[in-house]
Amino acid sequence: MMQCLQFLVEPTKNLTEKFKEFRKKVKNEKREPLDESQQFIVDLAKDLGRVCQRSEVLENISQGEDVWPSLTCRAFILEWASLLESKKRPMLTDGWPERSDWKDLALSSEQDMESARRVILTWTKDLRAQPEQSVWPGEQVVAALDDFENHWKKGRMATLQSAMELLLWMLINKELDKEKIPQKWLMWKQRSQKIGATPYIPHVVWDWISEAGVEVTLDLDTANPDLLISEDEKRMRCGFERKDEPNYHQRFDGWWCAVGTEGFASGRQYWEVDVGEMDWRIGVAKESALRKGFKSLNTNTGYLTLRLERGTELKALTVPFTALPAALIPRKVGIYLDYDQGQLSFYDAENHSHIYTYNETFDEKLFPLFGTVEIVKDLVIRSPGNRNHCMCPAICLWG
Repeated sequence: MMQCLQFLVEPTKNLTEKFKEFRKKVKNEKREPLDESQQFIVDLAKDLGRVCQRSEVLENISQGEDVWPSLTCRAFILEWASLLESKKRPMLTDGWPERSDWKDLALSSEQDMESARRVILTWTKDLRAQPEQSVWPGEQVVAALDDFENHWKKGRMATLQSAMELLLWMLINKELDKEKIPQKWLMWKQRSQKIGATPYIPHVVWDWISEAGVEVTLDLDTANPDLLISEDEKRMRCGFERKDEPNYHQRFDGWWCAVGTEGFASGRQYWEVDVGEMDWRIGVAKESALRKGFKSLNTNTGYLTLRLERGTELKALTVPFTALPAALIPRKVGIYLDYDQGQLSFYDAENHSHIYTYNETFDEKLFPLFGTVEIVKDLVIRSPGNRNHCMCPAICLWG
């Protein structure tokens, strides 16, 4: 019986392999030749893959399955050459190019590009001297790489640039604890690239962020009298009539806002908010920030927030404000405060992508801030226990 089944299975397997080879051949025939920067990235992926164990994800780049746009390749080369040449650790990013400046960097002269390539080639020369498969990246990095590849194959990431960056960062920072490399990598990315630092945060990092989850409730004594707040103090929206409330000094009487009951002055905290579709603001307010009237709630007045206006305009309320791409507009927002590291980050909690990060030195208590003018849809603070955590050990089987 088994022989009969084998007789049926073997031709099918051969046919499948031939079909895969045919598809690959057709794809290669249609592929345009790589330019110099694209070929440089391919060669760099080969060098990294040769030295690092469990880095098969890079074969997608080295074998031409994942071809990056030319401008992306040029910007990538310039950024990493800058890091290697300065010999600074990624935590120290003074003078580093912001992502918003990458387009200008990518249009740099060929002389600058050639200089950047030489810097990286000098570093890879030492890398090539190492034995094959001699570097173990660590279980956490391997899990993150597998997760990146899984998402890329599903079309949720345009390229595997984040995977390549993670391996490069690991190799440059060999002295760090390998089990903390993915988390440290994200902190660096958020410091050097405030907007859209990564299109996807792997599960090993997202779970680490979620572990900092805290229970947040609205402080009724700070809520604008126009706001309707639920009994559990986790939902709010605008009402049609202004309530008669005591005019405490900490109460908002202009902007339709409220803060959380507990402020934070150390450690890590994470909370999630279901936001409206038209107009909202969320973030943190410094303890000293004024709450009366309609003075702008921005970094100059003690507020670190994101604001959506008219359903299409997403902004970080810096001075002047920082306009964010419409593609980053979320429906569920994760807010992550690392007080000691001086970072306040906003994520799309549904697709685990980065939106924006404030990098500051905090020196006073910070209170979660919530604001809305919507009269139909509630702004909802989610409890830590109500969030779905992935139980998969590496790649998510359900994502």
